[in-house]
Amino acid sequence: MDDKQLRQNVIDALDWDPSVDSANIGVAVDDGVVTLTGSVANYAQKLTAERIAQRIKGVTAIADEIDVHYAGSVVHTDSDIAQRAVQVLDWDVVLPDDAVKVKVSKGYVTLSGEVNWDYQRRSAEADVRKLGGVVGVINAIDIRNRVSPADVTKRIMDALKRDAEIEASHIQVSVQGSKVRLDGKVHSLPEQQAVHRAVWAAPGVQHVDDHVRIG
Repeated sequence: MDDKQLRQNVIDALDWDPSVDSANIGVAVDDGVVTLTGSVANYAQKLTAERIAQRIKGVTAIADEIDVHYAGSVVHTDSDIAQRAVQVLDWDVVLPDDAVKVKVSKGYVTLSGEVNWDYQRRSAEADVRKLGGVVGVINAIDIRNRVSPADVTKRIMDALKRDAEIEASHIQVSVQGSKVRLDGKVHSLPEQQAVHRAVWAAPGVQHVDDHVRIG
């Protein structure tokens, strides 16, 4: 598929999805790499636009340069955002009490602290990214390293083999401490993302060094 057709496919997908106002989103494609520009009304739409583009066949990478511009007269101060973020995190039953700390600067929320699993880390980010006034989320939450590298490697390979989206024989996994290195080849960006989900589901993983090629 050439870049012109790929660009049109991304535009059509953005126009089709009612959860995104695509009128002010620009799309450029260069050798399978999609760059999204323009502006949206909230951070959740920015993330949704990125996910929509990632699902398109032929997309090899995304550069998300969309800005978040909140319309209307409501002013969301950093203090307001921080208070609401702390509250919504306190309500999240999957998070240990007081495990996640919040810092807000110019609408950017930084999450820190330590949890046991990546799903808890992702849940904390999901909690705050839909709050009014948020223009970006920096997830700096650490994950406790609780298992041996050999155990993590086995769990990851077993998860890859179970996933129907992944050809596990094409993926090589090596673990050193809390860091996982991936090598090999996948057919699409969604397959690469499926590999990442399987890896991050393993306990103790704090960093993924991805050398998997798409092609």
